[in-house]
Amino acid sequence: MLELRPNCECCNMDLPAESLEARICTFECTFCSDCAASKLHGVCPNCGGELVARPRRPADKLARYPASTERVFKPTGCAATA
Repeated sequence: MLELRPNCECCNMDLPAESLEARICTFECTFCSDCAASKLHGVCPNCGGELVARPRRPADKLARYPASTERVFKPTGCAATA
């Protein structure tokens, strides 16, 4: 099950579970759409994988399967890719 991480690893922007702005790779590294496009050019700086739109969990499932609250913030990894 996807963790649905709560923020962009590059800019630390909040990305709630229902966000249309979240992008992920196959390892669930999470970025906002702006960083994914403008800084990372659609490629994850951690694994080299493709960044795609993160699926949204239906609201009725979030109560039983909540999104992660653990923030991952690695601005230096994103700056190196820019």
